[in-house]
Amino acid sequence: MAKARFRAVGRGPFGWHRVGRGVDLAVALGLLLLMAIAGAVLQYRLGPSRELVGHASAIDGDSLRLAGEELRLEGLDAPEYRQRCRARDGREVACGRDAHRALAAMLAAGPVTCAISRPDRYGRGLAICRQGETEINAALVLQGQAVAYGGYRAEEERAKAAGHGLWALDFERPADWRRSHPR
Repeated sequence: MAKARFRAVGRGPFGWHRVGRGVDLAVALGLLLLMAIAGAVLQYRLGPSRELVGHASAIDGDSLRLAGEELRLEGLDAPEYRQRCRARDGREVACGRDAHRALAAMLAAGPVTCAISRPDRYGRGLAICRQGETEINAALVLQGQAVAYGGYRAEEERAKAAGHGLWALDFERPADWRRSHPR
């Protein structure tokens, strides 16, 4: 009895011309790799959103330590701890220390809740922190203790118009100061 042979059609799904199983496998693996890379990029960009709650301490004007982790306040930039500004009457003001004290005072009032989005370039979690109903990030910019850096433009404009904090001084933006004073 003769065996029935089935002839390969030569067409794949969607009417594509079949090249061979090896090529099909390579294309499938390539697509999976591309999807894995896209997922990793999204994970890095969006970051693992998580929340930390507890008592925190200020490291400088825009970073803090909470539950053993160093966090950077997102959307603002405060003067560096060693940064100095000049008052309108010409005297020197330790504006970096003032920013540190302002954050420390807010944190001393009680426990904070920080929503952490993604890491910054130094590996610190970027966070938006609240103390009760007060968003600490916005409050620092509104008090003039920090400048907007990707967020809080309206708060910066209000602080500037009112002459609060840094806006009552002659100061160099923190990012510019860091460039001219490398560690």
